[in-house]
Amino acid sequence: MFFGRVPVREAEGAMLAHQVRAGETAFRKGHRLEGADCLVLAAAGVTEVTIARLDPGDLSEDEAAAKLAEAALGPGLRADPAFTGRANLFATEAGLFLPDPAAIDAFNLIDPDLTLATLPAFRRVVPGEMVATVKIIPFAVPGALVEAGCRQLAGGAMRVSPFRPKRVALISLRLPGLKDSVIEKTRRVMEERLAALGSRLVSEARIEHRQDTLESCLAGLDPADFDILIVFGAAAIADRRDVIPAALVAQGGRLVHLGMPVDPGNLLMLAEWQGRPVIGAPGCARSPRENGFDWVLARLCADLPVSGQDIQRMGTGGLLMEIVSRPQPRAGEARAGASGAPGIVILAAGRSTRFGAENKLLAPFEGQPMLARVLEIARTAGQGPLVVVTGHEAEKVEALAAGTGIRLVTNPEYRDGLATSLRAGLAALPDGSEAAFVMLGDMPRLHPETLQRLAQQAVEQPGMEAFVPLFRGQWGNPVLVRRSLFPDLMALTGDQGARRLLEARRDRVAEVPVEDPGILADFDTPAALEAAAGGPAGALPA
Repeated sequence: MFFGRVPVREAEGAMLAHQVRAGETAFRKGHRLEGADCLVLAAAGVTEVTIARLDPGDLSEDEAAAKLAEAALGPGLRADPAFTGRANLFATEAGLFLPDPAAIDAFNLIDPDLTLATLPAFRRVVPGEMVATVKIIPFAVPGALVEAGCRQLAGGAMRVSPFRPKRVALISLRLPGLKDSVIEKTRRVMEERLAALGSRLVSEARIEHRQDTLESCLAGLDPADFDILIVFGAAAIADRRDVIPAALVAQGGRLVHLGMPVDPGNLLMLAEWQGRPVIGAPGCARSPRENGFDWVLARLCADLPVSGQDIQRMGTGGLLMEIVSRPQPRAGEARAGASGAPGIVILAAGRSTRFGAENKLLAPFEGQPMLARVLEIARTAGQGPLVVVTGHEAEKVEALAAGTGIRLVTNPEYRDGLATSLRAGLAALPDGSEAAFVMLGDMPRLHPETLQRLAQQAVEQPGMEAFVPLFRGQWGNPVLVRRSLFPDLMALTGDQGARRLLEARRDRVAEVPVEDPGILADFDTPAALEAAAGGPAGALPA
């Protein structure tokens, strides 16, 4: 192909490379000039134009794009007519888009003049959604080049695997702390999920979260009545020997895989029972937001087998952005004041008598008052409403803690012990707060990620009432408690905190391992503070 500037009188039969105006007439880019066009241009004073002239065997950009798009078409796809060297491909039915990355890479490596861009593999698509585009860079390309591209794309470079109607059975396991409203919401969300995939819920069972109860439930199921079985535990599946996988194996099932490199969705289980796939759903699947559960369910509804290795290959792109319990890069609903995110109650009313005359919360720690550092940690964690309870030297503490999004509560009974501040803080939370962190004001070494991890576990384990961070076998602070525990916590007296109550209910408390020594680090003396200030993040006091 020739490309360059030529006199107008020599341009007949060539394509314009750029738009040219001749008085009121405009000749667009790509227009094939006829003899009359050249006369109009010359009469308007145009002496030269930039053109593209095809050589023998060349195909114009539109001809090339159309041929390549046709070659790339697989089942469930159609192509629009090419225009300006571009041909777009669209889905004709709802399903999962399946490009062949190796074939598409090989095509794009043939020559820079040929390009093909697609949606990611396994993207859910609907009829009429664009899934790929072929673009020819120059005005024309050699026919032999196009033929090479067609050979590379032919034979299944991309297709749509359509969703097929599936009958889904649901089993929900229950513990005393799991509200009926949570299970009802889970069912509604599941029905909406399935409807979007062209499938439906055909049965539901609600039973105790026990292995023998689940085994009995499975024994009573007829696999001919459903295509997929989904099991929601009241607590997350923590091990291959946990209730749900153990019951399935005991009833002749096979565990395919536990865990997945998709977040949210890490604690998913995939199994097989009586020839039917079984999904042990992670807690995040109770929410309609996209998570790893959706990826597996969609494949099964599109008749695509899912192996353990398939799940292990989901890590690239598996860090989803919709999770509500982490701040950055996922702000979501976990921003301060967001409904649904746990509130944070910071207890900052104590007299710190062992610290001496100075209020330790106002003592400098790495260039800022200790309480200011704790507030920074709380804000960074990106949870719900933030309440600071003051008492001793209330005016000084409130002056330090005042700020947007913080509710200050003065506890006039602070001298009567920690329980009075706990009661005041919980009472100050908005009515919509379903859970709250109880956080101490003298823990400046705490990692914000610890609060985020506790909040995520609350999503994953809806049947648990409290969540305690664990470092090297020791319980630490802060703790996360659900509203169901608020009345008992507010009934405490004296200098009691939440610890004694939680120890008495260990079966309802989830221990959450964290790599954060800061959960154990508070500072009761000036010497301890001086020894720790300036040390490595998370260091324990001497």
